[in-house]
Amino acid sequence: MDMEVTAWHSLHSASYAQQGKRTFSRSTLRRIVAFARPHRRPLTWFLLLSTVTAVLAVATPLLAGRVVDAIVGGEAAATVLGLSGLIAAIALAEAGLGLLTRWLSASLGEGLILDLRTTVYDHVQRMPVAFFTRTRTGALVSRLNNDVIGAQRAFSDTLSSVVGNVVTLLLTLAVMLSLSWQITLIALVLLPVFVLPARRVGRRLAGLRREASDHNAAMGTQMTERFSAPGATLVKLFGRPARESAEFAARARRVRDIGVRTAMVQTYFVTALTLVSALALAVVYGLGGFLALRGHLETGAIVSLALLLTRLYAPLTALSGAHTEVMSALVSFERVFEVLDLKPLIEQKPDARAVPDGPVSVEFDSVRFGYPAADKVSLASLEEVATLDTRGGAEVLHDVSFRAEPGQMVALVGSSGAGKSTIAQLLPRLYDADTGAVRLAGVDVRDLTADSIRDTLGMVTQDGHLFHDTIRENLLLARPSAGEEELWDALRRARLDGLIASLPDGLDTVVGERGYRLSGGERQRLTIARLLLARPRVVILDEATAHLDNTSEAAVQEALAEALEGRTSVVIAHRLSTVRAADLILVVEDGRIVQRGTHDALLAAGGRYEELYRTQFEQARTSAERAAREAAAPASAH
Repeated sequence: MDMEVTAWHSLHSASYAQQGKRTFSRSTLRRIVAFARPHRRPLTWFLLLSTVTAVLAVATPLLAGRVVDAIVGGEAAATVLGLSGLIAAIALAEAGLGLLTRWLSASLGEGLILDLRTTVYDHVQRMPVAFFTRTRTGALVSRLNNDVIGAQRAFSDTLSSVVGNVVTLLLTLAVMLSLSWQITLIALVLLPVFVLPARRVGRRLAGLRREASDHNAAMGTQMTERFSAPGATLVKLFGRPARESAEFAARARRVRDIGVRTAMVQTYFVTALTLVSALALAVVYGLGGFLALRGHLETGAIVSLALLLTRLYAPLTALSGAHTEVMSALVSFERVFEVLDLKPLIEQKPDARAVPDGPVSVEFDSVRFGYPAADKVSLASLEEVATLDTRGGAEVLHDVSFRAEPGQMVALVGSSGAGKSTIAQLLPRLYDADTGAVRLAGVDVRDLTADSIRDTLGMVTQDGHLFHDTIRENLLLARPSAGEEELWDALRRARLDGLIASLPDGLDTVVGERGYRLSGGERQRLTIARLLLARPRVVILDEATAHLDNTSEAAVQEALAEALEGRTSVVIAHRLSTVRAADLILVVEDGRIVQRGTHDALLAAGGRYEELYRTQFEQARTSAERAAREAAAPASAH
């Protein structure tokens, strides 16, 4: 390693170390050791080979000096050739060990990344819906990418660097002191010229990198939000494209300026340090030559000392920032452990059982529920706020009780925010009731396995969410084993087979982000086809036609009739005309069931249901009259 490379290495270590200054607990260290335990064998070999490589690195300068002494002393050519061959053998050994060490390093690091990513991913999947409603997706993805890689660096880079540098430093100091204590002391006196400027410039570069990272993060957020289908639509409708472009360009220009400034600071530093390094070598040659002429030093020792000089400065400089470098890597572990320490609110009991076979009843028995507070389901760092919102826990469902017999339809109606969707979310156990019980086929959902609940229940929500994937893959999400005929049968029953058949790629058509390449009605019918493919015994419809026009609603209603046939169903409806045939209608207000009965019985009884129905009837009649007048206007004018 020459002096310029040493300078770059010292600057790199110092600048990146400044970005992670922080303390960590012993419990964190114990958890890291536990996480690394399955990798202890490759880790042991990795450290052993790193030590051997460091020893070989010190051996080469000594042999080079011995070659010079052999030449000056007029020894036999065989001696010179033998020493040269040994140097070549060491070089080959170093190369081979370097490849093997790098393979172990990569295997260790990538294996650790695999373990961390899969552990965090599996854990996040078990988190409640409340976690995802509060968390910024980008912050969570960063934990799975940047922080996991930062944690991996603690093993694959930092650990080997510390071990190798300590061994190299001790051996180099011992050899240099044995060759010339005077030159060694002078070399150590010059060390601050390397270390102190590197740390100072490192802080400056760390600040520039942080600023650039902030601007890049802001640009990333802007692109993520503006380049999504709903975001792009919002900008076109209400935004100012010129202002958006100006803001983005301003940040991009600042990143450019920081990049130029960073490059120049690095170049100035490395140039100056390389110059100081050259002066240090001049001192070695000058003082070494003087001592050699006085007979106090062998000629070959001067060459060895000059070669050993870089092997002294490089590890010393690296170790000077080792503490902060280690802390920077371990901080990433802490950020990963933060996510793993969030306890899922929904846990499956060890003795959980499957939903009983046959028709399934649905029952709510004196259910009370309040959404969990933020500190139970989230982290301030994932929400990107200073402190978590302390609100939460207030009861939103009060003593809710009803029963849907197998094959019956129960409809939930009422004002927005009354608690209808909350009731629906308790059935698939997206949340657990605080008191009371939610039962499927007479069994409390808390006593059932998650897989059997998923197999039993099917749900269609008003947004009709689809993944950015093909129609085929979005359907197979419900039943991966479904064949081609089953897919087309589900599409036919959802009144969507004709449309899909007309597409150039058919089932392999990519629907776009959130299914935005399809219309609202088409998205809903595709989610209904997915429901039909799953063949659930209980169907939950949460305002499945709330945002559709009359034509789309009619098509979706036909598909829903197929989905509900012979199944127990809980239907949340904004349009009361869609639930007139329900076996039981529940009127929900302020988290309470205030009325229950059939359509005719509730109309006869008056009250809130009758009020809702009359209001919608008047609105529908007014809309019909307006449409009739508009249709008649051209004829009258004619």
